[in-house]
Amino acid sequence: MEAILHGVQGYMYPNELELQWSILIVLYPFITGLVAGAFILASLERVFKVEAVKPTYRLALLTALAFLIVAPLPLQMHLGHPERAFEMFLTPHTTSAMAMFGFVYLWYLMAVLVVEIWLEYRKDIVLAWRGSRGARRLFYGILALGSDNISPRALAIDEKVGKAVTIVGIPSAFLLHGYVGFIFGSVKANPWWSSPLMPVVFLFSAMVSGIALVLLMYVFFSWLRRTAVDMLCLDTVAKYLLYAFLIDFSLEMLDLVHRIYEADESFRALDFMVHTRLYVSQIVIQIYIGTLVPLGLLALTQFARFGEKARKGIYTFAACLTLVGIFAMRWNVVIGGQLFSKSFLGYTTYKMGFATREGLLPAIVLMILPFVLLWGLLKLLPPWEKEGAAEVQPLA
Repeated sequence: MEAILHGVQGYMYPNELELQWSILIVLYPFITGLVAGAFILASLERVFKVEAVKPTYRLALLTALAFLIVAPLPLQMHLGHPERAFEMFLTPHTTSAMAMFGFVYLWYLMAVLVVEIWLEYRKDIVLAWRGSRGARRLFYGILALGSDNISPRALAIDEKVGKAVTIVGIPSAFLLHGYVGFIFGSVKANPWWSSPLMPVVFLFSAMVSGIALVLLMYVFFSWLRRTAVDMLCLDTVAKYLLYAFLIDFSLEMLDLVHRIYEADESFRALDFMVHTRLYVSQIVIQIYIGTLVPLGLLALTQFARFGEKARKGIYTFAACLTLVGIFAMRWNVVIGGQLFSKSFLGYTTYKMGFATREGLLPAIVLMILPFVLLWGLLKLLPPWEKEGAAEVQPLA
């Protein structure tokens, strides 16, 4: 049918007029990417002994946990019957990448992230258990699993086991987010998604977004607590953000050059879409504002001398733009891959509601919720040392 509806140009099949995946599916890879990136940053201190980033280690773990708890909610809201999601655990389908997400999620949440956080905080939990009363004492006693052994030997064992868990967690983090890119890249019928580089691009963009988020959280909470920022830590985190960003940008450019060189039958249709439907979100926001500007700012700090205040401001601004750019990338992949006809003869637009089930309001709530959870986790398990606090001695 020749489409004459508002927002549709060219020939579109009836089932192509309405997008099946909305902004909620955009949020899903964005949130899981933040989880993977934050955990990778935390692993730099535990596994690779980058001592400079130690002030962000616990904060990165708690940030990853807060966002990981929220990660499946966009998918749950997208489902017409979210209660059916439990069927993937009752009737596992190992050949379905979508179904296997539930097992990857549970493995990463329960066997990796929660265990590592518990091992890292076990001493603090035991000390809080001993120094509290009533319901608070009962709560920390449950967290301590009834064990108050924090002898040097026990803590050394915790450190060794925690390192082993982190080593296992690195490929688990890669698997958690890499499979998202795998799902898109394996859709052969859609030339916008079908690329062997898609899982790798998703993975490195996840590292970039997670590192940028932890950098922002560290600066924000330092300001909120009125404590000085460790500039060696901030400089090191920004340096790793730059390195990951360069690799991510190089991979995206490699994929683009390959598409231009190949120039198959879908190239003209995709090129037209980039210059019309996705021009603002991809060219302006993703490439210029969200990639080239933060890359330039981060690179500038490596070659020019700036004061601590100026560097902190540059890092903060660059990290904000980076998150905007990564979100735009997720938007362009998910939404952009649905805007053109399978016949390459027509195009449509995405109309997002506000207070609908998959509208803007639920998306805003889902993006705020991880920060609320993070605030609660920070109250429960503070990631920073209390200055001047005397350490409680272990019981004999």
